[in-house]
Amino acid sequence: MKIVDNHVHTHFSSDAKDTMEDVIKRAVNIGVDCLTFTDHLEYNTDHFSLDIPKYTEQISKYKEKYSDDIELLTGIEVGYQSYLNKEINKILNSTKFDFVLCSTHTIDKIPVPHREYFEGLSKEEAYRKYFESILQTNKEFKNYDIYGHLDYINRYAIYEDNKVIYDDYRDILDEVLKTIIDGGKGIELNTSGYRYGLDAIHPNIDIVRRYKELGGEIITLGSDSHRAIDVCADFDKSYEMLDYLGFRYVSIFKNRKCEFIPIYQNIYHTA
Repeated sequence: MKIVDNHVHTHFSSDAKDTMEDVIKRAVNIGVDCLTFTDHLEYNTDHFSLDIPKYTEQISKYKEKYSDDIELLTGIEVGYQSYLNKEINKILNSTKFDFVLCSTHTIDKIPVPHREYFEGLSKEEAYRKYFESILQTNKEFKNYDIYGHLDYINRYAIYEDNKVIYDDYRDILDEVLKTIIDGGKGIELNTSGYRYGLDAIHPNIDIVRRYKELGGEIITLGSDSHRAIDVCADFDKSYEMLDYLGFRYVSIFKNRKCEFIPIYQNIYHTA
């Protein structure tokens, strides 16, 4: 089996501390075949967070240094906000990325992890607003490959039960998934939910099952690691879920093109 982690952060992200080289060494030590760096592109008050020239330069340096040990790919996690559409597209179109992961971290300029987002809203109101934002993003922004952690909101919600119940949001979730599929995009299995004490992958199994029922095939695995020690954390649970749901491939992106990797064979199939 070819082991690939498609969602990894380094010290280039403000919420991660370990250096890129420490992350690489950890991946090599545990037998990872390929690592896609996806440091954050977020807009903080008056500037974007990522120093892209230094970031891409360092990845290129380590690609050469560790070429015999691991394959390294240049990705980015875009924290999309509608009013930044032109600026984000300009950045993506001027830099050669292998992979663009799109995520919803902020709505109406309020970070979802902040309590302020939930204040005055019922669980249904807060969650629907979040899913509607993802739907709107998919209607206006096409310059990405995979949508990240679709039920990310339940990491930070303030309700007695934060779980996303698919049947409670079936209408909007189906529209989100159909829009992703129709756009030729995919979703990720993000294992960080286990580290956040949710006892579930992002998105949860019911959403992933529905994605497959609707014809979704493109799916990546990502640890969303912000520490070197968490690279590929809980991937065994991801593979168990994929097998149970009948998925036979995971995806990887090179030069923004999707390649399918059979889960139980070390053979590439290119889309």
